[in-house]
Amino acid sequence: MAHDNLTPSPGYLEWLPIEYQDLVNLGPYNREKKPKVTDMGKFKEIIEEHPMCAGCAMTLFIRLAMIAFPNPEHTIIVGTAGCGRLAISQASIPFIYGNYGDTNSVASGLKRGLDQKYPNQPKDVVVMAGDGGLIDIGFQGLMHSWFRQERFTTIMLDNEVYGNTGGQESGMTAQGQVLKMAPRGKVTGKIDAMSLAKVAGVDYIARIAPTNPSRVARTIRRAVMIAREVGPTYIQAYTSCNIEYAIPTGDVMQDAFDMEKERYGFEEVISDKAKAYLDEIEKKPAKKAKK
Repeated sequence: MAHDNLTPSPGYLEWLPIEYQDLVNLGPYNREKKPKVTDMGKFKEIIEEHPMCAGCAMTLFIRLAMIAFPNPEHTIIVGTAGCGRLAISQASIPFIYGNYGDTNSVASGLKRGLDQKYPNQPKDVVVMAGDGGLIDIGFQGLMHSWFRQERFTTIMLDNEVYGNTGGQESGMTAQGQVLKMAPRGKVTGKIDAMSLAKVAGVDYIARIAPTNPSRVARTIRRAVMIAREVGPTYIQAYTSCNIEYAIPTGDVMQDAFDMEKERYGFEEVISDKAKAYLDEIEKKPAKKAKK
């Protein structure tokens, strides 16, 4: 995908639907001025309509991610079965539906191919899937993509349950948690995926909850940019399942704040080479002294 795909023939722009014009002129595809997540609701988003449950925190995180992508017109998302793909597949960003377990393998081949075909234009590959799709069924592909230092971003939408298939426990479910299909409570603890990423040498690792939109956007931008030039990046995002965990719709964000305080606090781990790269691209010009 490229801006050329979004550019109408001369003289036709004014006749296109206002939604299309807003996406290009005011939304995430604007070349001159990227919209801020703090202005959500004031511009056309890449994703707006979706079949997700009312109040779903995962949908909010996906919306924030798509606003935050540095170059959405040069981004491809890889996902698999799960709640997230119901929203991701509705966006105006190419989406590849991988089989359960092979998302990171598909992303590895895709990223390598894109680098060969477009050597002068960065193409960002982002895996976005649930805890079941990545840490359970997709564990082998996930870990080996990290060990091979594949340069793409993996985002785990961690709702700590198989929300799309009835409420089974996952490896990311907290110990003792009672679910419809874990009536006696989960016996084992939550897998420490953050430590696994550290052991695998991932260059940028972050754990985050959708409580601070600007911090979410900054984290995602950092992950995508580092993956372009340095190495693999990983974001573990708390995205509660208000259905399986019986969280009233109006309390979804309060739950996110509570979980962030209790056990899902923001953490960011950056390798030395990633730090050097961030210093380079995030360096702000010095302010001129007032006369």
